[in-house]
Amino acid sequence: MEKETITRLNKTFEEYAYEQEGVEYWLARDLQDLLGYADWRNFLNAVEKAQESCKTTGEATSDHFVDITKTIPMPKSAEKEVPDIMLTR
Repeated sequence: MEKETITRLNKTFEEYAYEQEGVEYWLARDLQDLLGYADWRNFLNAVEKAQESCKTTGEATSDHFVDITKTIPMPKSAEKEVPDIMLTR
């Protein structure tokens, strides 16, 4: 990867961060788009591999991967709840 690409992705990654009660986190569906995954199922595979790596290092996955749902807009003013994941560093 070129240095400019890495710098751009890092800046954008930091801009996607949220903070709640002093804890910095990202939403997986936001990162899915940022990292170029068109399909949630494919990105979910990457997240599951990250969870396995977390377990391998002895970290509690529940501290870094929290399942949530969020509401997204649909056509004709409808809304739909979809699964998402809060991720920490």
